[in-house]
Amino acid sequence: MRTQVAIIGAGPAGLVLSHLLYLEGIDSVVLERRDREYVERRVRAGVLEQGTVDLLRKMGVAERLDREGLVHRGIILRVEGEDHRIALSDLTGGGVITVYGQQEVVKDLIKARLETGGQILFEVEDVSLHDINTSEPVVRFRHGGKQHELRCDVIAGCDGSHGVSRPSIPAGVLTTYERVYPFAWLGILAAAPPSTDELIYAYHERGFALHSLRSPQISRLYIQVRPDEDIARWPDERIWEELHIRLAREGWSLTEGPVLEKGITTMRSFLVEPMQYGRLFLAGDAAHIVPATGAKGLNLAVADVKVLAEALVSWFRTGSTDLLERYSDTCLRRVWRAEYFSWWMTSMLHQNWDADPFERRLQLAQLRYVCSSRAAATSLAENYVGFALV
Repeated sequence: MRTQVAIIGAGPAGLVLSHLLYLEGIDSVVLERRDREYVERRVRAGVLEQGTVDLLRKMGVAERLDREGLVHRGIILRVEGEDHRIALSDLTGGGVITVYGQQEVVKDLIKARLETGGQILFEVEDVSLHDINTSEPVVRFRHGGKQHELRCDVIAGCDGSHGVSRPSIPAGVLTTYERVYPFAWLGILAAAPPSTDELIYAYHERGFALHSLRSPQISRLYIQVRPDEDIARWPDERIWEELHIRLAREGWSLTEGPVLEKGITTMRSFLVEPMQYGRLFLAGDAAHIVPATGAKGLNLAVADVKVLAEALVSWFRTGSTDLLERYSDTCLRRVWRAEYFSWWMTSMLHQNWDADPFERRLQLAQLRYVCSSRAAATSLAENYVGFALV
């Protein structure tokens, strides 16, 4: 087998890259270790930046997104039982966020790729990357019970934090930066009409809580727990009880419903530099992870592959390697900005149960400043809505 670009991973990064390349007449093959049903049902992020939505529209894959996505022009910070609205649109010249589940984005992209003759191989096993520092890298894998070899010009590692792409880079090449937070999120997906029109980020002495939504019938809710928390200790009734306490506000009530899914997600910041080695280019979670508080993970992945697609188009058409050589530096400017914002939101809104009284008072002072200062609120809004894709 041969293609121009071998893409490892059929998440948002890999699928967006494949379709962007298709629109420019560049061949690719996407390899995914999971089956299609799993990939299309995998619940992840749900907040899309303005730039992400604009790109999906430009790609021609936003018909259902425009029909079903929930446009938000603000978010709520609930502090000490009082609401403070961050008016995203007013503070950013009209910018919005759109709530549309990552799994729905993936469904739309898979459909678009297959309808246009794209090659996506699901349930691929034993993937290994070879000769990545040469002009003709090779991907070996097993599919359908047979061993295959895929020769290509470039490999795009879009296979997440536990994939094979990043470990394929020789030791000593990458510098790793990491911050592990002393808490996690216990999240539920509930068949309950949302109790809010805009996302609620709640600061509470018992711990952070978030009320999000996925549709007019489905709510997504989270509470802060310790990273070693046993989910077996959290029956549905206890989760709802804690949500009622942390999201409490006079004159407002929380709607309950059957819990469809629940799980615990640890919180960490992680990235590697550089995001490329030879003919291998990392994108999305393969290169960086942000805590979910800032809603940046999917959006960063899309930003990465937009940069990569433009660099590849330039290279294949003109032979110039300038954009490819700058890929990592270009992406990392945005990644570090998002890492900072996500760290800042996380540190400001979560309870550090090991913090001393001085640190807690500083945290509350910062929150009160954001809630009372237009300048501070504008900074939050600009970062939350996201900056234009380069």
